[in-house]
Amino acid sequence: MKPYRLLIGGELVAGDSTMDVINPANETVLATCPRGSASQMDAAVAAAREAFPVWSQLDISERRTRLLALADAIEGHQDELARLLTQEQGKPLPEATAEIVYTCAFIRQLSSLDLPVKVLEDGPSRRVEQHRRPLGVVGAIIPWNFPILIVAFKIPPALLVGNTVVIKPAPTTPLTTLRLGEIMAELFPPGVINIVTDLNDLGGQLTSHPDVAKISFTGSTATGQKVMSSVAGTLKRLTLELGGNDAAIVLPDADPATVASGLYGGAFMNAGQVCLAIKRAYVHESIYDAVVDQLSELAEASVVDDGLQQGTTIGPLQNRMQYEKVKSFLTDAAKDGRIVAGGTVEDRPGYFIRPTIVADIDDRSRLVSEEQFGPILPVLKFSDLEDALARANASPWGLGGSVWGKDRDTLRDIALRMETGTAWINKHLDFGPTIPFGGAKQSGIGVEFAEEGLAEFTQVHIINESL
Repeated sequence: MKPYRLLIGGELVAGDSTMDVINPANETVLATCPRGSASQMDAAVAAAREAFPVWSQLDISERRTRLLALADAIEGHQDELARLLTQEQGKPLPEATAEIVYTCAFIRQLSSLDLPVKVLEDGPSRRVEQHRRPLGVVGAIIPWNFPILIVAFKIPPALLVGNTVVIKPAPTTPLTTLRLGEIMAELFPPGVINIVTDLNDLGGQLTSHPDVAKISFTGSTATGQKVMSSVAGTLKRLTLELGGNDAAIVLPDADPATVASGLYGGAFMNAGQVCLAIKRAYVHESIYDAVVDQLSELAEASVVDDGLQQGTTIGPLQNRMQYEKVKSFLTDAAKDGRIVAGGTVEDRPGYFIRPTIVADIDDRSRLVSEEQFGPILPVLKFSDLEDALARANASPWGLGGSVWGKDRDTLRDIALRMETGTAWINKHLDFGPTIPFGGAKQSGIGVEFAEEGLAEFTQVHIINESL
């Protein structure tokens, strides 16, 4: 196997030390990869800063062409990248393949955007134009749940408008990103894209670095708070896409079988390790038992196994720390509610937990009030719709939420009053590069995707001319 390398200044280089990457399906060492040092992070930022003047002066069509070539190249390595992604992240191979496919789609769609000059005023004595200028070096910090797709959330808009980038992948899922770096090295000028790995010890250096103009971070709210504190000293631009505790509200007119299928898919994708996943479901008392029964059947029918095994629907948790955290939530589930499906860890190597449905639980349980980020869904009963909405909104997070039923007027009314960045009606986890995405409350700052997200990688520059 060809050794993995960092990407710094257009060169593929060894790390100053190494680290092991664990396959979460069997807890064995999948690969040894480079671990970047503080001096290598400084070198990556310096390379990005040096590349910025030339890259930012290229015509946007040239930058777009290179990004589209990247999408084509990733597509050409789809099977290889998907298999590697499954091995380091754990998700079933069909989900990993879908992540690669969506990565290409996001790159292509986001690369098609533009922020043309806006004429704000054009009168007899004054002309005012709004231009958008690149910021400089962007630090992109990537989480372990979607280590390639989230690269595609950040890199295309950053590069398209003329910034250069330093990517820091999660230490438990660096391999696919490093393999991506080999592809990028052949398509972009030296220093435009740099990739440095760490063991969660270089993030502060990147976020506080005086030569980094913006940080785009996806991860937990707790880490996001640290990032926000770190950038304060240099007043960097900042985008934070953080945790969520998404609530689904199911109205009494919903069909139990149909809604259970939607809830299950929205809760258990990627073993529940999705910031936007359904983390708690409020179901009207008239259909509560029927929905719980349907959810239980779906959970019991799931196939929990190594993501490379054909037929697997739920892979392992991605890392030991998350595995132990989710096991503690299982303890709470047994203590605070009634486990009707799952509730067990697999008696085998790997970080496997069966999808778990918990009934007869209330909002005071930690399983409900905190983000579990794993394959456990608490289902709560309600009798009054206003009470359900109040309970759904009574959270410090506000990433997404959904409401399910048949009465369109009621559905829209509830959706409009959800304190979330996104509210879905009769679906969940439906997002894309043309739809602005951001969180309310402690679920984030700023917006990703669409023109609003592109603008976040720029500085407004006004030309005010006397005529």
